Amino acid sequence: MERKVKIIGTGSYLPKQRITAEEMDRRLGVPAGWSLKKSDVRVRYFVEDETAAEMGAFAAQAALQDAGLTFADIDCIVCASGTMQQPIPCTAALIQQAMGQGQSGVPSFDINSTCLSFMAALDVMSYLIAAGRYRRILIVSTEIASVGLNWEHKESAVLFGDGAAAVIAGQSATHEQSRIAASLMETYSTGASYSEIRGGGTGLHAKLYDDTRMSDYMFHMDGHAIYKMASRLLPEFLERLLGPGNTAMSQFPLIIPHQGSAMAMRVISRKLGIAPEQLMNITADHGNTIAASIPMGLHEAIRQGRMQRGDRILLLGTSAGLSLGGLVLDY
Repeated sequence: MERKVKIIGTGSYLPKQRITAEEMDRRLGVPAGWSLKKSDVRVRYFVEDETAAEMGAFAAQAALQDAGLTFADIDCIVCASGTMQQPIPCTAALIQQAMGQGQSGVPSFDINSTCLSFMAALDVMSYLIAAGRYRRILIVSTEIASVGLNWEHKESAVLFGDGAAAVIAGQSATHEQSRIAASLMETYSTGASYSEIRGGGTGLHAKLYDDTRMSDYMFHMDGHAIYKMASRLLPEFLERLLGPGNTAMSQFPLIIPHQGSAMAMRVISRKLGIAPEQLMNITADHGNTIAASIPMGLHEAIRQGRMQRGDRILLLGTSAGLSLGGLVLDY
């Protein structure tokens, strides 16, 4: 079902620590050049003293400025992140507080589908916009990957960066072309163990933590298993998203994927027939910023002039679960 919803403004924030590939070599204890060869990430950013809520607030203020709006124009805040600042309260409430709006009463809650959190939030909330429940929604993805990396698992640790991105969505006018034309999400939980942090919830509560179980509180990923499963499922998934016979990637001037890794994007691009000039690739100077990667790619595409009003854009990705997600956006 299509919805008359448009992107009104975008913003992003990169934290203070600029981490080069050479610095990653030193942190990982690997030979010079190994990190760049494995990840194609020349530079990524790690938090210094910023919290997730503060990063989200910075990105949100940038999005408001981009849209020419103030906080008073927003009637809902959704944090769409794969990592949380703390279990309770939700990160969206902490972002509202970090924006200096703790007395505003604006409803604030989280939507989490790990790397697909932004897409899931935009999809779900667009129905509420179209129904008139909300006028303008602030969606914020703010991620601190660096704190949970397992430095013993070098192949996954080398991929990530921290950062935040924010998008303001609202109802498009009758005469405007902007809309969400199609969306789809599917989850195949046979792949649930391929990407996980086991500790920290009720299954393995923090009170059970000891040094022998430290790895349960760190990020674990079987990248090969994810690539294999996703590449097998994606072609038929796209048929269900776009319709049989309508899956030619050439119809999209720009495709913004989840920036999981440069290798994953190369594999998926070949599998799906995505030309290099169609791909919005920000991996080299961001790394994998989890759920922030898609809205950050969207923000950069707009900022760099790679998409114009009226362009049909495809957002596409996978997330822990294992989930597949796609959204067709007429910008």
